[in-house]
Amino acid sequence: MGGEILRILYYRPMQPIADIANSLSKSIPSVTKQINDLLTRNVVVEKGYAASTGGRKAIQYMLNENLQQSIISVSIDQFYTSISSSNLKAETISSQNNIPIDLRDKEATASILEALNNFIISNNIDITQVIGIGISMPGFVDSETGLNESYNEDSPLYNIRKLFEQKFKVPAIIDNDSRCIALAERKFGEAKDSSHSLVINLNWGVGLGILINDDIFKGTSGYAGEFSHIPLSDTLTLCSCGKRGCLEVEASISAAIRNTERDIQNGEYSIYDKLAHEHINKIDALIEAVQIGDQVAINNIGKVGYLLGKGISTLIHILNPDKIIISGRGAEIGDILAPHIQVAINEYSIPKISRKTTLAISTLHKRAQQKGTTALVIEKYITNIIN
Repeated sequence: MGGEILRILYYRPMQPIADIANSLSKSIPSVTKQINDLLTRNVVVEKGYAASTGGRKAIQYMLNENLQQSIISVSIDQFYTSISSSNLKAETISSQNNIPIDLRDKEATASILEALNNFIISNNIDITQVIGIGISMPGFVDSETGLNESYNEDSPLYNIRKLFEQKFKVPAIIDNDSRCIALAERKFGEAKDSSHSLVINLNWGVGLGILINDDIFKGTSGYAGEFSHIPLSDTLTLCSCGKRGCLEVEASISAAIRNTERDIQNGEYSIYDKLAHEHINKIDALIEAVQIGDQVAINNIGKVGYLLGKGISTLIHILNPDKIIISGRGAEIGDILAPHIQVAINEYSIPKISRKTTLAISTLHKRAQQKGTTALVIEKYITNIIN
């Protein structure tokens, strides 16, 4: 139970024993015993009194702010890797974003490991105080085995978690990027008050995290949520998975970038052409173009939104969720995406099924993957602070 209490106080600090017991469905005496043990260890401290509900004010508890342990998260996408360290108050201590590493490069794994090593050195991180390293990346990731089965067994990316543990002598955990984003929304974002939500990760591709009864649904093989490979595209463009007609081919930021660049080549003016030379990451360039009102970029994002809404309609019919949450980098331009998504939902969904499903745009934006990757470590290894 001690680990469960630590997790609760990480996500929601300053809670009285009664609230902790209620969250855990445990008795107050049993929780009190665990809290006293954690107080003795100086892991948990008293922090004032809760607001009075008519009787005696209850003492609140939180994790000791002086704890020195930290968490490292490594958030990987197809072309860039971001690294951050955070403390036990869920605050980012240091970070390095948009490190250009293409996963198609045979040296990608070595580059990621080197980037983390340089990050640890440059930020004077005491590796002995790191309770765990969280890794998130696209692909068929099995969090139980630690394997990414999108790669052959002879690829270093197949068992990258093991390589992290061997090099840094710190326990590591890995999961799919979209599931990590769903975890972030459940703990910190739009899904905090919803037990049944679908979290769309709109980035270079389009992923899905499924939250059912507060848990992330993984399916029999651990690969549930491969939303991007539903065959809804009208084109025969070849997808990265080797199939044709996948949703990702048209409903992703990659598709919007590709179409914007095609329009520019065909003679249309777009500020994206200038911004793409100023930004390391083309997604940043497209998002800025949309935010300053570039019509070519907005038009292509609108097309993505509409097809995304068509795919979401299928999900609504199958899972009837309480909430659909647009997260990841695409959420930064949610005000443009949302109307197009909603139009398609209205067009393709049966009203009786969809009427209670709400569409929400995440406020975590590009921080979602990092926060979810950090939460992976908290879920698995927070007890390391008392062991």
